[in-house]
Formats: sequence, C-alpha cells, structure tokens
Amino acid sequence: MNTLKITVLMALLTILLVILGGALGGAGGAAIAFLLAAGMNFFSYWFSDKMVLSMYGAQEITEADDPRFYGIVRRLAQRANLPMPKVYLMDTDTPNAFATGRNPQHAAVAATSGILRILNEDELAGVMAHELAHVKNRDILISTIAATFAGAITYLAHMAQFAAMFGGSRHNDDEGGGGVFGAILMAILAPIAAMLIQMAISRSREYGADAGGATISANPLSLANALQKLETGNQQAPMEANAATAHMFIVSPLTGGGMMSLFSTHPPMADRVARLQEIARTHSY
Repeated sequence: MNTLKITVLMALLTILLVILGGALGGAGGAAIAFLLAAGMNFFSYWFSDKMVLSMYGAQEITEADDPRFYGIVRRLAQRANLPMPKVYLMDTDTPNAFATGRNPQHAAVAATSGILRILNEDELAGVMAHELAHVKNRDILISTIAATFAGAITYLAHMAQFAAMFGGSRHNDDEGGGGVFGAILMAILAPIAAMLIQMAISRSREYGADAGGATISANPLSLANALQKLETGNQQAPMEANAATAHMFIVSPLTGGGMMSLFSTHPPMADRVARLQEIARTHSY
C-alpha cells in the first residue's frame, strides 16, 4: 500500500509538471525545466552525503571509538543483509539521527551524542534499524527524484510569474485578462501543491522506515519508546538545523504546528507510535 501511495504521488508530480510546462512553453518548456532540476539534483544525489555530514560537523568513528554504538550498527546491518555503513557522530545535546548515501554500498548513519546519552541499548537499536531501513529502501533516491520534479515545477512557476507580470503573451491577450490571472494563479499554486506532494512522499517514507526498523530490530516497542524520548528531547534542546535537510532526521529538528504541520516532512508522532504499537500487537518476532 505504501508503494502504491508513493507511485500515485509521483504521478501527481509528473502531471503537475506537464500541465505547468505545457501552459508556459509547451513540452519544450517542461523538458528544459526538468533537465535543469535534474542536473542540480544529480549533483545532490552524488555529493549530498558529504555535504550534510560536513554541515552538522559529523565525525566518522570506528569500533574502537565507541564499541557500543558501532557494534549495534554492525549487528543490525548484518541482520538486514546490508553492507556495513560508515558510522558518524555529531557532538550536540539534541537527540537525533539520520542516514545518507546514494545506495547501500555508499551509505552512512549518523547519531548525535545526545541520542547516545538518553537511549538504552534496545531503543538505540530501534533508531539505527529505522535508519538502515531508509538505506535498504533506497529512500535517498526516492527523495531525490521527488525533489527533481518539485524543483522543475518551482522553476517553471517562477518563469510563468515573470511572463504573466511583464507582458504576458499574445495568446493570453487573445483570451482576455483571464489568461494572465490564470497563469499567475497557477504559478502561485503549483509550487505549493508540489511541496505538499513532496512532503507527503517524505512522510510515507518515514512510516515505511518505522515499519522496516521494527522488522530489522525485531523490537517495535523500543523504537516507539525512542521516538517519544526524541520528540521530548528535541523540544527541550532544539537543534540549529537547515530546513532543506530536516527530512533526513528520524525526528524533525524543526518546530511548528497548526498550518505548518501541512508542510512537515514527518508524520505526527502519535500516529507513528500508534502504528508501531499495532505492529507489536499483530506481529511476532
């Protein structure tokens, strides 16, 4: 069901790109915007791991540096039939973690010193199993594709705004003022719709990683307990995080409620915990 939902959302992004591109410059306009966005995200796909690890000051560690943490990751990687990822540590009190890398052969997992301090071994294993599930599911690739479409849509929308505000087109003049206003309205709404779809894809991948983490760790309740601790910890000691990388963390480092929840990259914590509790109730490990 989760795969079907992702497929539908990606199809919606494609349709939105085609409609906006066709309205602005036909198939050629959509193709140019897509190629530009693809070029930017291709670079991001290959080098984003180094960029984000450097952004948060993550330092690679060995088993000698932290036998407990490194050993947990190694056992879980073996259980998930994954290559051993590189292991990184971020020196911050905020409890959080993320995974990055373009594929399982070039993956890395990172955790903060805060998360190592507040979680017990089973809870930490649940968190790292969640991150390894992201690696196993190739979520970095999926999010990059979604970002490519969303970026192309945003680029086209900016072009449409300039075209509509500074002269429009003969085609719009023939149709009357409604064509100009329609173009401006589409240019405003299309990036918002693309962002909402992109966020929905991100939330679906979090649900998928929770379920995958429960399977890899064989302990969904420990992951549920960890998530609750992490949410509290992030509220008490918020991290200075870049909004562009917020979706990578197991718990969103950004704060905001109300309408902002529509644009959240993460599902509501209560829903995530409830799903893990249901998995524990209906599955035996």
